[in-house]
Amino acid sequence: MQDIIEELNRRREAACMGGGQKRIDAQHARGKLTARERIELLLDDGSFEEWDMFKEHRCTDFGMAENTVPGDGVVTGYGTISGRLVFVFSQDFTVFGGSLSESHAEKICKIMDHAMKVGAPVIGINDSGGARIQEGVASLGGYAEVFQRNVMASGVIPQISLVMGPCAGGAVYSPAMTDFIFMVKDTSYMFVTGPEVVKTVTHEEVSAEELGGATTHTSKSGVADLAFEDDVEMLMMTRRMFNYLPLSNREKPPVRPSTDPADRSEHSLDTLVPENPNKPYDMKELILKIVDDGDFFEIQPDYARNILIGFARMEGQTVGIVANQPLVLAGCLDIKSSIKAGRFVRFCDAFNIPVVTFVDVPGFMPGTAQEYGGIIKHGAKLLYAYAECTVPKVTVITRKAYGGAYDVMSSKHLRGDVNFAWPSAEIAVMGPKGAVEIIFREEKNDPQKIAAREAEYKAKFANPFVAGHRGFIDDVIQPHETRKRVCRSLAMLKDKQLDNPWRKHGNIPL
Repeated sequence: MQDIIEELNRRREAACMGGGQKRIDAQHARGKLTARERIELLLDDGSFEEWDMFKEHRCTDFGMAENTVPGDGVVTGYGTISGRLVFVFSQDFTVFGGSLSESHAEKICKIMDHAMKVGAPVIGINDSGGARIQEGVASLGGYAEVFQRNVMASGVIPQISLVMGPCAGGAVYSPAMTDFIFMVKDTSYMFVTGPEVVKTVTHEEVSAEELGGATTHTSKSGVADLAFEDDVEMLMMTRRMFNYLPLSNREKPPVRPSTDPADRSEHSLDTLVPENPNKPYDMKELILKIVDDGDFFEIQPDYARNILIGFARMEGQTVGIVANQPLVLAGCLDIKSSIKAGRFVRFCDAFNIPVVTFVDVPGFMPGTAQEYGGIIKHGAKLLYAYAECTVPKVTVITRKAYGGAYDVMSSKHLRGDVNFAWPSAEIAVMGPKGAVEIIFREEKNDPQKIAAREAEYKAKFANPFVAGHRGFIDDVIQPHETRKRVCRSLAMLKDKQLDNPWRKHGNIPL
């Protein structure tokens, strides 16, 4: 018995060393933590239960039979974050460059299958050179098995991808199908084809960082949601975001009691919207002033900045926030912002998270670039997301709500549950100037008449009362009471039940 225990300890030590001290030192020299160090920081102390520590690859080609490492380049298991269950896999770059073999994929698939059974999120830590070339199609098959599980888990359990090193080729499609992707600046990158292939095929010279680094994907492509300075910051912020999410679609998000009074007034909001309707203001100020403790976890802050999305709490309850940002492009909806917000609304709907929407939108962005880029279909994604959404929806129109963009932004017509407007709200087909130039085009050469018509139009439509008369707005509220009214609405909607007609799935305009 003693011999077996000694052998067990020896094997455990070998597995924990991964590719050996030399490669661990090289990982640290790059400013990166090892696979096990990352799990230790991510999970609660002492909560990690590892599976398949001794699993090895089965490849016998190219001398691989004599080259095996326990664990085969990925650490898998489960543990807790703030006492709540989570499954995790962490690729080990010190073992065969973290490359994915058939056995490596089997380990990942096993924890994903169990996560689905018990209803718990999966956090994947990606740090891999890609498919293990020595295994050929067996490795590619392993990727496909993981992809299939990503799809089956979508909307059932939250999936978070932490890209903490290279992630290239087919490997990028697993993170792409998860709910959130976080990256580390300067040490992680994602691309389908690397700089060398790009140079060969298109003759473009580009670095790995420029092609697929964290800054590129969080500001230009929108592939990733957040970029962090180092591994430690990413893992701490992942723990923070995890606390907003439910474990699965079978439960509601956790409630974290707050000492911030639900009926708190914020009188500074009464002067937030400028008198001049063309002057911008910061919508984030409104968000920070009405959510619990001023705590707003923003998603994709550097991409499509004309719309804000993220998580917050109202009276302790997790909510998803969607808000037009007048500081950028006047808050217009364009292709990027429609996709960004539409995907976020669908995530919230899948996981029982109420959606609070703040509206100041002059319309959809005009121009050939938008039309040629498919703004019609891309804008319809946001419309589709709001219309399909069955979770509680509370909307506050702070200023402009013009044209089709008024409809799209969680209007009463798209089954908005409670729709408020501030006294400064303007709900109309278009702005006064454009409207009178169309309605009274024969008078457009007479500045005095046009000015009078514009004043007439403003008096009639540049206010929330026409929509209020029709019941499209439930109440016109004072800005300082926004927190109280939103909290009351969410409390009323706590047990809302609404089901869409049965269907295999809808056909969202992709």
